[in-house]
Amino acid sequence: MKDVIVIGGGLAGLVSALGLVQQGLTVTLIEKKAYPFHKVCGEYISNEVLPYLNSLGVDLTPLQPSRISRFLLSSPSGNTLEAGLDLGGFGISRYTLDNYLYELAKAQGVEFRLQCTAQDVIFADDKFEVKLADGTAISAAVVLGAYGKRANLDRKLNRSFFSARSPYIGVKYHIRYNFPKDLIALHNFKDGYAGMSAVEDGRYCFCYLTTRQNLRQYGSIPAMEQAILYQNPYLRQVFAEAEFLYEQPEVINEISFATKTSIENHMLMCGDAAGMITPLCGNGMAMAIHSGKIVTEHTLAYFKNGRNRPQLEQNYSLAWEKQFNNRLKLGRTVQHLFGSLILSELAVGTLKRIPAAVRLLMHQTHGQPF
Repeated sequence: MKDVIVIGGGLAGLVSALGLVQQGLTVTLIEKKAYPFHKVCGEYISNEVLPYLNSLGVDLTPLQPSRISRFLLSSPSGNTLEAGLDLGGFGISRYTLDNYLYELAKAQGVEFRLQCTAQDVIFADDKFEVKLADGTAISAAVVLGAYGKRANLDRKLNRSFFSARSPYIGVKYHIRYNFPKDLIALHNFKDGYAGMSAVEDGRYCFCYLTTRQNLRQYGSIPAMEQAILYQNPYLRQVFAEAEFLYEQPEVINEISFATKTSIENHMLMCGDAAGMITPLCGNGMAMAIHSGKIVTEHTLAYFKNGRNRPQLEQNYSLAWEKQFNNRLKLGRTVQHLFGSLILSELAVGTLKRIPAAVRLLMHQTHGQPF
């Protein structure tokens, strides 16, 4: 019988496991892959996360992340605006960061079940039983759902968003390219947008969101890129001049920005499993880490204050909504301004003339240091 089982070993899961084990709880983390591995992700993190990471003993300096302080946005035709990033941020690959957090958590006592999948979660008699794909089961007082955007467990839990098809796919490369290391760029194209920023080791993350319809129309990712992404002159230049470091890109389907719930079958959901901000807001990794902090605090309170589960669920749900609900709503609203050729041009042209609006959007989609 464990105190806590964490399902999913991304940022939210790893940060939660680390914070809980440091306070003396027994924690098992279930992850379907083995570290290190690549993930489809923009790989930019706002500096708002640094105080909390420091409190966990996370020292990123040896990983040599890039330091990012400027933002560039281009419309499909190549019209651009630039702005400074108030807090700034850093770029680091998930391959490197997740593996670092895994090694740190393992050294501090988190038990890992790698290359293992949670098939079902049963709640009865005020405790959980998590059934694994290998036929075994683990019990715990608290289960955290930190398994990302979409998983078979969502189907098992009959989560409402899972029944609706999502039109979005994500594609990620690592590249070498002559580009400023302190700049994060967001380039729009028909029915999508691409982000690019430096990570460690002289590499750049180049990641884009588009629709299944675009891919279906042209039959393959290279053909779609040439027909659609090349229409933006900045993206055409990237494809012409960059050295692409993957034989094949990382691809993820069915990316959903639909509203999710932070409690499912008494599980506490965090990270993308609780709700995903649109990538154009550039803050998903920071939100995952922040949600890990919130779920850690409320789980610790549960064990310290008499194990009152209704209070745990109510307090966590309220805290999650207070911190993230408005940011997710704004992200979905901003999403509609981009992708459409006409609206994208109008949005970039308008924001270029109103710098205060750009700063306001950044403030509303990013948090304060925590």
